[in-house]
Amino acid sequence: MSTYQELIAQKAELDRLQADLDKQIAETLRNERANVIQQIKSLMADNGLSVADLATARPGRPPKIGIAEPGTTRKVAAKYRDPNTNETWSGRGLKPKWLTAAIENGHSLTDFAV
Repeated sequence: MSTYQELIAQKAELDRLQADLDKQIAETLRNERANVIQQIKSLMADNGLSVADLATARPGRPPKIGIAEPGTTRKVAAKYRDPNTNETWSGRGLKPKWLTAAIENGHSLTDFAV
C-alpha cells in the first residue's frame, strides 16, 4: 500500500504532466489556427476576395438587389375597407375599432373585403 508521501509525489507528477499536456494542446491549436488562416488568405487572394466580400456574402443565394434596408417597413395592401369612412385594414395586427364594431353588429369580415 502507498504511503501518503508517495501519493502526494504521484499527484505532483500528474499535475506536471497535465500542465505539459495543456501547453502542447495550446501550441497545437495555435499552429492549426495559423495554418487555417493562411489557407483562407490564400484562397481569398486566389479568388480576388476581401473581408468586405465575406460580410455581404450569402451562401447558396445570389445577393438581392433593391431590398429594403433593415428597420424600414413596407406598406401592405389593404384587404378590408369601411364603405362609410373609406378607412382600411391590411389584415395584420389588431382589428380596427370600426371593423370590430361592425362585426358585433352582425356584419361579417367578408362584407368589408376589398
